[in-house]
Amino acid sequence: MPRWCLPIVVAFGLLPGFLSAQIAPTTSGSSRPGTSIPNTPAAVSSSASNGGASAPAGYILTPNDQVAVEVFGEDDLRTNGRLNPEGNLSVPLLGSIHLAGLTLPQAASKLTELYGRDYLVNPKINVVVLSYAKRRFSILGQVNRPGSIEMPDTNPGGIDLLEAVAMAGGYTRIAAPERITVRRHNASGDQIFKVNAKRFTKGSGGGFLVEPGDTITVGESIF
Repeated sequence: MPRWCLPIVVAFGLLPGFLSAQIAPTTSGSSRPGTSIPNTPAAVSSSASNGGASAPAGYILTPNDQVAVEVFGEDDLRTNGRLNPEGNLSVPLLGSIHLAGLTLPQAASKLTELYGRDYLVNPKINVVVLSYAKRRFSILGQVNRPGSIEMPDTNPGGIDLLEAVAMAGGYTRIAAPERITVRRHNASGDQIFKVNAKRFTKGSGGGFLVEPGDTITVGESIF
């Protein structure tokens, strides 16, 4: 074979693979009436890249949480915003929707039902938390810095009692860790917990969970 033919043979040998890489099939989906979105793992997992906060399992939405709503295949319907003081979020086409008191899967399910009822066919919707509403607890009595303290975003559901005491500057020299009370308000009224924090070891996981809105009172030693 003449030497000048070799580059041509090599080029043609590579051509089929080159073409198969360039002419890869593309798919697109729409959820407008009469069509449906392909239920592919890639579409469902796309929410992992939206920069949302890592909400704990079972996290319940509250007013002033900032959330993002993704409607797969419908970029014009994606939105993010804060739940207003009543716990509602303004959503394209649907208007103001009450989401406070729901977990993230429940919120997604509610929006899926509402969109599917009148607007979309087989909608795929995901809801994620972008940032949490500011959550605070109060601590009084024998701590070095009593007052209202903001909870860290990393623990939106609550923090350990010993961590709460540390955030308040620790116990005073006359504090009685075995005489701590925690007042918690809920729908059925106030609850009072008597806590002996002397039995707790920081980081052991066996302490008392302080929830947003709790008021902690550290007692004084009786001499």
